[in-house]
Amino acid sequence: MEYVVKNLDHIGARIELTRFAAGCVTELHAMLHVQAQGELFEAQFTRLQQAKNALMEMEEAQGAKVVFKRYFLSDATNQVPLVQENDECTISYIQQPPLDGSKVALWLYLQQGTEVSNTNGSTVVSHNGYQHIWTMGLLDTSVDTSYMQTWNTLLSYINTLKQFNATLEANCIRTWFFVRDVDTQYAGLVKSRRECFIEQGLTPDTHYIASTGIGGTPADPKALVQLGSYAMTGFEPQQQRYLYALSHLNRTIEYGVTFERGTLMQYGDRNHIYISGTASINNKGEVMHVGDINQQTLRMWENVEKLLEEGGMSYEDVMQIVVYLRDSSDYETVKQMFDKKFPNMPLVITLAPVCRPTWLIEMECIAVKKACNDFREF
Repeated sequence: MEYVVKNLDHIGARIELTRFAAGCVTELHAMLHVQAQGELFEAQFTRLQQAKNALMEMEEAQGAKVVFKRYFLSDATNQVPLVQENDECTISYIQQPPLDGSKVALWLYLQQGTEVSNTNGSTVVSHNGYQHIWTMGLLDTSVDTSYMQTWNTLLSYINTLKQFNATLEANCIRTWFFVRDVDTQYAGLVKSRRECFIEQGLTPDTHYIASTGIGGTPADPKALVQLGSYAMTGFEPQQQRYLYALSHLNRTIEYGVTFERGTLMQYGDRNHIYISGTASINNKGEVMHVGDINQQTLRMWENVEKLLEEGGMSYEDVMQIVVYLRDSSDYETVKQMFDKKFPNMPLVITLAPVCRPTWLIEMECIAVKKACNDFREF
C-alpha cells in the first residue's frame, strides 16, 4: 500500500491518496479537502476541482479512470444545483458537512487497467470476466414516508440489477442508506428494508449485505432516504464471505437490523474488505461508553480491527475511512485521535448522526491486501 499526502498551498487544498497495485489492476482512493477561507461555496468548489485536476496529473494517478465520487456538502439543497457535472461516473451528493470548517469535501475511487463505462446511470467496471456496478443517488419522492420511500427505492434498484442479470441477494456487495432526520425516520427504513429483503431471499439463514445506515440529507427536500450501492457479477459464491467478530459484536438481526458487519471478497491477486458502519457496541448489542467520545472511539477502532483480523487484514491494509459524528463539538478531540493513529489516511470527518442517539461516533472503511487465491484475478 502506498500513501501519499500532497498539500496544494497555492490553492488552499489537500490531497490524501492511497494506491494499491497487484496483477493488472491498480486501485486508488482519494480524499480532497479545501481550506475554509471565508468565501462562497462556488469558490470552494472551484478550488476542489483544481485539486481534482492536480490529482489526475500526479504520477501515481496517470491513466486512472474515476469509478465513483461522493461529495460531502454543508447545504445539499442549495449546493447540488451548482456542482452538477457531466461526468461518466456515478456521483453521490449528500449533506454531511465536513467538520474542518469547509463547505465541501470529495471522495474519489479510481482504477488503472480496467474498462470503465456508464450504463443507465451506473458506473460499470469490466475486467477479467467481472462486472463491478456502482450506482449512487437513488431515491423516490412519489411517496411521503421513509418506509415507502425505502421500499420503492429498493424496488427501483432491484430493477436496475435485472438489467445486468443480477439480483439483490446474489450480487449486491455493499449499500449506503442516507436518512433525513435519522432519529425519527430510521425506523421506517429498517422495517421496509427487512420486509423487502425477506421477499428477495435475504434472511438470517442466508445472509444480508454490508451497509451503512446514517444520518444524511438528500438534496431533494422531499427525499427522506437516499441509496448508494455496489454490486458485482461474474464471481463464484465462494469468493464472498461475511465477517462477524462475535467476540466483540453481535449479529445485527438480534436487534432487528438487517446488514452484515463486513464482507470479504476474494480474487486471485487480492482480497477486499468492506466494513459497514461500525460504532461502540459489544457482543450483546449494547452501546458501550455512553457519553464518552474518547472511549467510544477506542471501542469503535477495536471492533473494526477485529473485523479486519477475521478477514486476514489489519489497519495497514485500509485504503480510506469515513467518520460520522453526532456532535460537531467532538470534532477536535476525534481529529486529534485519528491524526495520531492514521496520519496519512484518506479520511473525512462529517456531521452525520448515527442511528442510535447514544452512539456519538461511527466509521466505515475499505481495505485491500495482496492474496493468492484459486479465483480469477480482480
